[in-house]
Amino acid sequence: MKRGFRLSRPVDFKRVRRLGKSYAHPFVVLIAMPNESGEVRVAVAAGKAIGGAVLRNRAKRLLRAGMLPLLGRISSGQDIVLIAKAGIREKKSPQVEEVLAGLLRKGKLLKTKE
Repeated sequence: MKRGFRLSRPVDFKRVRRLGKSYAHPFVVLIAMPNESGEVRVAVAAGKAIGGAVLRNRAKRLLRAGMLPLLGRISSGQDIVLIAKAGIREKKSPQVEEVLAGLLRKGKLLKTKE
């Protein structure tokens, strides 16, 4: 994921976690909140419940790869935090992308077709 699309400041990350609306799935939690910048920014996190560093990094790579094709379809002005859960360890990239698209639809974060 390109740096311009990353939500990187800890203050912003905490703000979204605290005030955002969350949508859960057995292997990922999506938390979204509108922002003032008009851009879509995404943060990815994986806790120690996922496993060691290698498994956590793999989970974050899967989430970034799954989100990349969806970035152009997300309504502008959103901050999104993706938190990996333990179930993601056995999943492949197409499955993760499908789940992320479903969570974005559930949260009404995807642009409507014109």
